[in-house]
Amino acid sequence: MALWLVRTGKHGEYEQRFFDDNRIYLTWHELRQDLSKLATKQELREVLEETYPNHTKAHISNHLGQIWAFVKEMQPGDWLIVPSRAKPAIHVAEVTSPYTYNAKAESPYFHSRQVKWIAKDIPRANFDSDLLFSFGAIQTICQVSRNDAENRVKKMAQEQWKPATSASLIDVAVEGGTETINLELLARDAIAKLIISKFKGHGLSRLVEAILRAQGYTTHLSPAGPDKGVDILAAQGPLGFGRPRICVQVKSGDAAVDSPTLNQLIGAMQNVQADQGLLVSWGGFKSSVDKEVPVQFFRVRLWDQNAIIAELLANYERLDEDLRAELPLKRIWTIAMPDDEEE
Repeated sequence: MALWLVRTGKHGEYEQRFFDDNRIYLTWHELRQDLSKLATKQELREVLEETYPNHTKAHISNHLGQIWAFVKEMQPGDWLIVPSRAKPAIHVAEVTSPYTYNAKAESPYFHSRQVKWIAKDIPRANFDSDLLFSFGAIQTICQVSRNDAENRVKKMAQEQWKPATSASLIDVAVEGGTETINLELLARDAIAKLIISKFKGHGLSRLVEAILRAQGYTTHLSPAGPDKGVDILAAQGPLGFGRPRICVQVKSGDAAVDSPTLNQLIGAMQNVQADQGLLVSWGGFKSSVDKEVPVQFFRVRLWDQNAIIAELLANYERLDEDLRAELPLKRIWTIAMPDDEEE
């Protein structure tokens, strides 16, 4: 058996379709031919050259390896790592069918395999850094084999996906392999591990308060303990008498929060006469909360782990010196990698 990495589109646009259909798709547009009938990679190369005549030989070769793996090398019983683009989470599935071609499907859903979802929304921070390094390959489809990844992921499944504790925050073991790695994603994973190690529990409220202060708000941080839905109050102006008045609730656990938590925040907003609310959840949000986003658009904002890190980086230079000492970061420049994902 093997462990594969499969992505759900450049922006995660196919993720919900993967879930709804219990299938993974080879999301290359205009690739309308039944690929099961091809006997060699050369035959597949000729199909790709005909389908994408404006692509370079290197681009065709990149597609060739990924598509051949999906059609010919992936097998029922293999496990899949499916990173989410919507949240800092990873889904795991098992392949349950051979390659299937559906000529009547809409583009790009011609080519698929049926899957069984083993687990969804596993926090990325639960995985060791070297595994996240392997999951950071920018290819849409590739096999993950270094560092005994398959056995370690299956062991995590047996242990109910408990957070990893053996790896350091940043260092990773790299053994062989030639795939191009998404260094930005790897760096964010390292920052996430550092944050949760330094700002557990009430500490995350302290970090969010520091970000709001760096944005120019005057704040009040509730002490640790029962907060009745109010962790932070924030408003513009040196005394905090300006608007908007914001009521903030912070959840630092790994579990995604649901709609009752959102309703609690809305009630707290009324109690403190806040104009808007900010719901912060390190573990992300369940679909019941996501569905409320359009309804509450002018009243509530949501910050998940990705948003927390984005706001932290955007305001890092304006944070208090003491907090920056707790969370030492530096800006680096690197070469922007070409986009090698699906068409």
